[in-house]
Amino acid sequence: MAKEGSEKNTKNKAKHARLMAQKKNKKKEEASLRKARLKAIIQKSNEAQR
Repeated sequence: MAKEGSEKNTKNKAKHARLMAQKKNKKKEEASLRKARLKAIIQKSNEAQR
């Protein structure tokens, strides 16, 4: 027989997926910001050497 009532785990799975995506996006954003800052520092250093 099929279960009656609401499905068991869908709310928790959706919440977990959303939180994990949020975490992944935060890491990606931090990495890109760091890369941009390093690029700016290197460019400034190169300009100072010339």
